[in-house]
Order: sequence, then structure tokens, then C-alpha cells
Amino acid sequence: MARSVGLTLTWEDMAELSSVTPLLARIYPNGAADVNHFHAAGGFAFLARELLAAGLLHGSARTAWGTELGECARLPVLVDGRLDWREAPARPVDSAVLRGIDEPFAADGGLRLLKGNLGRAVVKTSAVRPEYWHIEAPARIFEDQADLESAFRAGGLDSNFVAVVRFQGPRANGMPELHKLTPLLGALQDRGHKVALVTDGRMSGASGKVLAAIHASPEALDDGPLSRIVDGDVIRIDAARGVLEALVPAETLASRLPARYDGTRRQNGSGRELFALMRRSVTPADHGASFVLGSNES
Repeated sequence: MARSVGLTLTWEDMAELSSVTPLLARIYPNGAADVNHFHAAGGFAFLARELLAAGLLHGSARTAWGTELGECARLPVLVDGRLDWREAPARPVDSAVLRGIDEPFAADGGLRLLKGNLGRAVVKTSAVRPEYWHIEAPARIFEDQADLESAFRAGGLDSNFVAVVRFQGPRANGMPELHKLTPLLGALQDRGHKVALVTDGRMSGASGKVLAAIHASPEALDDGPLSRIVDGDVIRIDAARGVLEALVPAETLASRLPARYDGTRRQNGSGRELFALMRRSVTPADHGASFVLGSNES
């Protein structure tokens, strides 16, 4: 969306913004509370006021409905069936859900950029306990989340490993939500195994308590490094240092032929053939996975 109006917003920009923006809310999947608990604790009005007071929001920015962002620091309530606006509470009603700028849950927003010989990816650390921020473990290769689920059901994943789920990027199959992965990997982590995920696919709120390096770019179908990883390669993810790498000699990776993509399951049927042109012309994930004219520059 930024590129469509002439703004270049990069992953580096997002990581820098996250590094100075404290984590003030614990809402699923970053916590057990839902959006109703968040609203009852003070809601966006409290959150906006805290960020405005800390100089972390531009109060004069225009919102989609035409008012200024600073006006969002008020709480909408119904009084005798009519909408009224009130000041946000001085303190959060429930500090397990919402906190002020002086006592955040974490000093940063929990979004970090990873780099290394496996390309670039993003990771959300806000829901991941710090002891799980670093892993070195052998890769297990999957090309569909259903394949990982089958291996889990068969009892073949009771070990330490990094799940590499590739050919899930925008060019391969439109970058679907990989919502099935976190519950399975989370169950293995609860059993005491050290597990993590690397994928060129997409996850939104589904990336929870398991370390997940997502949106890896370039994607496997675009000759990305994930296409040259094989079962057993040791993968290192270090969220604290921003590292994503395979502990494989560069000459070994370069000598391997990239894995071939079988798109018959994901590109044919149910009208998917109609989107072939879009898949071929979409930009990489780190450029927005979009079709904005002129946004394909490196």
C-alpha cells in the first residue's frame, strides 16, 4: 500500500520502528486476552494516549475517516443510546492486558529482521520466550503444511529440528496463511524439543510461541537459498542477533541443484489457473508481494 502512493517502506524501517516502540498490550497470540479484554482494560484510547505522550505517534496524522490521529485517544461509549467520547482511564484497568509507557511488557515491539545465507526473513519475538530465541538444529524439509502435519501425526517429529516449509511464497502459490504449523510445533516444544520454523510463506497472528522466521526472501521458487537446503543441514536462527543461516559451506550450497517445484497441488483446480499471470508478475515478499507498477526494483 505504501508503494502505491510513492512511499518506500522497507523491512529495515519496520525493524527500526519496532526497536524503539515498547510492547504495551498482551493480546492473543501475544497473550491470553482477546480484543474485548483489551477494550475493557482501556483499549486503543489508552494505548494511543500513551504513545502520543511518548512522542511515538504523530497526533496530527489524518485517519481514514478524516479526523486527526490524536483524537483517537478518547474512548467511545454509548450514553442513552447515543455515542459519546470520554477521556481514556489514567491507568489501565487490567495491567495483565494493557500497560502504560512507564511499565511496558517489553522495551521493543517484538518484530525483528533476520539476515544470512538463507536470505532475509522477519520474526516476531513478542510471544516467544527468550530462551527460545536461539536454535541450532537439523533441517526437516516440507513443501506443504499438510506434509508436516502428516509427519507429526505419524510420530516422526519427536526430536530437535528446524522445519523448513518452502515453495509457499507469492510466486509459488500466492503465499497462503500457514495457520496449521504453530499448534503442531508448539506441542513438540511443550514436550521439551527444540523446534523452530523457516518458511517463505506467510503467517499473521498464527506465529505464536514458536520461533518462526517467515516471509523468507528470495522465495524458493525464485532460486532462493531455501531451494538448496536438504534434510539434515544444520540451521541457525538467532533472533537477538538477527541471524538466519545454514551451517553449510558456501561452495556446497552453490554446487547443489535447486529443488524442483511441483505446483500441481497448488496451482491447478478451483480456478487457480486464472491467477498464473499474477503469480509470475508478483514482487518478492520484502517488496510487498504486490503488483504495484514500478515496485519491482531491487
